[in-house]
Amino acid sequence: MEIGVYTFAETTPDPVTGQTIDTGQRLRDLIEEIALADQLGLEVFGIGEHHRRDFSASAPTVILAAAAERTKTIKLATAVTVLSSDDPVRVYQQFATLDLLSGGRAEIMAGRGSFIESFPLFGYDLKDYDDLFAEKLELLLKIRDNEKVTWSGTHRTPLRDQAVYPRTRRDLPIWVAVGGNPPSAVRAGMLNLPMALAIIGGMPERFAPFIHLFRQAARESGHDAEKLAVGINTHGYVADTSQQAADEFFPSYAAQMSRIGRERGWPPTTREHFDAGLGLRAHLAVGSPEQVIEKILYQNEKLGHQRYLMQMSVGTMPHAQTMRSIELFGTKVAPVVRKAVAPRIQPGEVVTSGPRPSRL
Repeated sequence: MEIGVYTFAETTPDPVTGQTIDTGQRLRDLIEEIALADQLGLEVFGIGEHHRRDFSASAPTVILAAAAERTKTIKLATAVTVLSSDDPVRVYQQFATLDLLSGGRAEIMAGRGSFIESFPLFGYDLKDYDDLFAEKLELLLKIRDNEKVTWSGTHRTPLRDQAVYPRTRRDLPIWVAVGGNPPSAVRAGMLNLPMALAIIGGMPERFAPFIHLFRQAARESGHDAEKLAVGINTHGYVADTSQQAADEFFPSYAAQMSRIGRERGWPPTTREHFDAGLGLRAHLAVGSPEQVIEKILYQNEKLGHQRYLMQMSVGTMPHAQTMRSIELFGTKVAPVVRKAVAPRIQPGEVVTSGPRPSRL
């Protein structure tokens, strides 16, 4: 199993001190976090794209390019690229450049985004939410698989035998990020693309039907469904003890989830709600190394995924605490999980790219 970290690089007020970190400092801290994850042998680091005041990563590829010069082996991904409001030509060019700079470590996690700010910002209509993603994913795959592209669609000017450069030395991995939308899981399977499933609430095992739909769609489309990778992304945090982990993670987590909840009509996140998410069958991978290991292995038993990414900073978490969590995650959790999962998932059993069918 590949194990890694992802972040949205929040710049919200610290719930304890009330102070808001300088954006430049948050980005410098983020590079240190990626460098540490690489040193510890974690396989993936992802950065989410957001266009709001409370997040500092509106240009993830720039951050990942800076991280490429500080790292050696870790895969550098988005989590996610909001493809619906971006230009697939520029997305490919940016990631191809990152891939060349990093020696073949760039990955795209394409999604429709959990916020809507990018649509008016870049001149798109929210009513085209799904069609924009489908059309642009089609074009991105065509660019990835062909040096010269002829294509036409509804939301972009056509391309006629147009070359796109630079080119990568390999097929650039493209994952489809899925939240709670079954058709998105079906789309990923039909396109023979690996799926990253975000679980931020509820019982993770209840997401097993999404994976079934994904593999069934791949199988019915003529792909080797069992070799197509699934990734699980959850909130989590590791400390020396379970009590320390809960006490350190709760303030920023509750502040951020309550802030977003006010926008979406969710109730405030209380300590009671938080503690309910800490159980083995619940969604938060927060605890001592032993507890986090148990939870990841339990989820793998139920979901059979090949990649696990943890979002440790939900809201503003002190940099030193995040670094310690990454350290414990990389030294105490990841080695045990890999060893335990190895008999179930052998190296080379999953693929993250393959032949592409026509657009959905």
